[in-house]
Amino acid sequence: MAMTIHVDIVSAEGEIFSGLAEMVYAPAVMGEVGIAPRHTPLVSPLKAGEVRLETGEGSDVAHYYISGGILEVQPHLVTILADTALRAADLDEAAAIEAKNRAEDAMKDKSADFEYAKAQSELIEAAAQLRAIENSRKLKKKSSAIR
Repeated sequence: MAMTIHVDIVSAEGEIFSGLAEMVYAPAVMGEVGIAPRHTPLVSPLKAGEVRLETGEGSDVAHYYISGGILEVQPHLVTILADTALRAADLDEAAAIEAKNRAEDAMKDKSADFEYAKAQSELIEAAAQLRAIENSRKLKKKSSAIR
């Protein structure tokens, strides 16, 4: 039996995931981090992106989208306090594409630095949502091809 670590993913709306995982991948500001059981303690800010949890015997991976937050790692516990967190399967692809297009259009109009920065932030979040959707789909195709 593989070693596991307890993972909690929590947002302002409530708890999204609480359970065991063999490996956790999170989008830290300095780059993606991988956390295994008995990882050294760590606190890091998170950027918008995908959190992946390897929950089973090698093939089970759960995908979640977060819009940013804080990662806290203890030897037997990982806590992700996210601004917004959703299961990748619950993301609305059409809405993410629309938000991405709106942000790209807003970035073309560089009349105000504040508006440009806001549009850039919205573009990053929409792109992260689309990546989470795409990765979730790839995993489903791969697991159905194996069966």
